[in-house]
Amino acid sequence: MSAGNRRRLRLSAFVMATTSHILEGQWRRPDAQQHRFDELSLWTDLARRLEAAKFDAMFFADVVGLYGNYRGNWDIFATEGLQIPSHDPSVMISALGAVTEHLGLAWTSSVIQEHPFTFARRAATLDHLTDGRTGWNIVTSALENAHRNYGLPGLTPHDERYRWADEYVDVVYKLLEGSWEDDALLRNKSGSHANPAGIHKIHHEGPRYSVEGPHLVAPSAQRTPVLFQAGTSPAGMAFAARNAEAVFMFAGSPGSARKVTTTVRSLAVEHGRRPADVLFFAGLSFVVGSTEAEARRRKADYDEYLSVDGLAAHMLGGMGVDLGDAPVDTPLKDLKVEGGRGVLEAVIDSVPGGNPTIEDMVRYRAERMRLAGTPEQIADELERWQDAGVDGINIINHVIPGSYAEVIEGLLPELRRRGLAQTEYPQGTFRDKLFADVAEHHGRLNPRHPAAAYRGAFRNAPR
Repeated sequence: MSAGNRRRLRLSAFVMATTSHILEGQWRRPDAQQHRFDELSLWTDLARRLEAAKFDAMFFADVVGLYGNYRGNWDIFATEGLQIPSHDPSVMISALGAVTEHLGLAWTSSVIQEHPFTFARRAATLDHLTDGRTGWNIVTSALENAHRNYGLPGLTPHDERYRWADEYVDVVYKLLEGSWEDDALLRNKSGSHANPAGIHKIHHEGPRYSVEGPHLVAPSAQRTPVLFQAGTSPAGMAFAARNAEAVFMFAGSPGSARKVTTTVRSLAVEHGRRPADVLFFAGLSFVVGSTEAEARRRKADYDEYLSVDGLAAHMLGGMGVDLGDAPVDTPLKDLKVEGGRGVLEAVIDSVPGGNPTIEDMVRYRAERMRLAGTPEQIADELERWQDAGVDGINIINHVIPGSYAEVIEGLLPELRRRGLAQTEYPQGTFRDKLFADVAEHHGRLNPRHPAAAYRGAFRNAPR
């Protein structure tokens, strides 16, 4: 893709209402403020700053359980602040919407944590309160502790989780897209408040859910929030091809990203959608310097604060691999694990050097998510990611708010010079803004999305 033909990259701040999200240990830096995650002002101030810089979105990760044990217990999650404590991001969306006008506000919610009727009601309410600026990151929860927290005996098998998600989103779509006609809410003070003929029960009956309806919230500007999804397993990509409007991925290189973008877009076409109906966001962090030497110094300074134990607990604990009592200089091949050996072998193969240690692994994985250099060098690299089918960057922070200030002040001017970042917001909803230059949208899901099939589907349903 030549420079003159490049579209802008979407920019999202990837955050979590916790102290230590992804780059463990950075909260100990003197300039880090993420330990104030429980203060609303941290998030409202950041939202205002992101909107002033014309970011597309603020994207909240979330979990509903602990990662797997590390060295026999879960103590490290408390000592490192590793996603515990963490707050419910959906509770903050309306507050952030009140201090912004254009910024998209996306949050993560798992199918295991809430009944779809309750979720649909919350999602529609938040979309109303933000004038159509919400997004939902659909996850199935891969943490065993999360499933036990909701009364399940253990981790639901992988493909079964996606079958569960299929029914879950089906219920949500029926409620948000099919239960109310656009003109059913009248608020006529001399007549009816709403037209009952335009409000329908959905009578859903499925393996997990029985939902009569009707939906209790009238249509919002988007009806359905912008749909994000992050799974890149075969089942995850198939789910994304049917449902996602934006896919968030961790890919170690543009080449790895291309495999995901081409696969999902090809599958989306098989489902009657278009390649441009699915946007892809790569998770990357940045170290920006006015010179290469400055970037190297800044990178070394960040590295001083990285917690190898925290990174290992996050990375391998999430895979169900407990390192036992092994020190960080233990070669990965020497680890004795009861389960997850295949996962561990895959990790070993991904790290160069022949016989990497635990520390080699976590530092290498952290490094592959980071671009360091001058603004020109980083922009050159982002063009390679764009050529791999990536439409946006979900920006991982070392520190809040400093990592975003670093991008805004150091990198954005060069991206704008190349046409890779927007200077003004398009009009409309979050969906309109995201898709303004690639696909037709009028605030709501386009007619190729499976949820659109429920529009008008319940007009003759039993009352």
